[in-house]
Amino acid sequence: MLRKYEYRRKLPHFQPDHKVFFMTFSTYKRWILPEGVRQIVIETCLAGNGKKFRLYGVVVMPDHVHLMLSPLSDPNGSFSIAEIMQAIKGASAHRINRALRRKGKVWEEESFDRVLRREENIGDKLDYILWNPVGAGLVRNPLEYRWLWRDTGELGCVS
Repeated sequence: MLRKYEYRRKLPHFQPDHKVFFMTFSTYKRWILPEGVRQIVIETCLAGNGKKFRLYGVVVMPDHVHLMLSPLSDPNGSFSIAEIMQAIKGASAHRINRALRRKGKVWEEESFDRVLRREENIGDKLDYILWNPVGAGLVRNPLEYRWLWRDTGELGCVS
């Protein structure tokens, strides 16, 4: 059975194949993630990199996460954004709650996702992600921020 990803909740979602997505998801009620568990989110994203998606970059801010990825395929078709987000948010929430010895929601249900247009440069969008901690006044240089990761491979325009 081929996967299908078109549904409507609070935001409309549509997933064309072979595209790069810019994603944002927030903590439940804008809860501030303790510094000690922010790495869990990056590790969870990296666990799916090369399996369900190609990850270009991720930054874990105190109350939200930005990431850029392209879904991969298996014999059933492309992995849906819903599957990818469930894997990231579900696994990271379990690990965060276990690490903090707490129960309850970690992430808002809804995520923001946007397909990059053909003329948009992946590197430019990645710069936005990486400079987010600087814009928020958390560091002066993005390399000083511990909770970010970027693909060091060749980045170009969206095809």
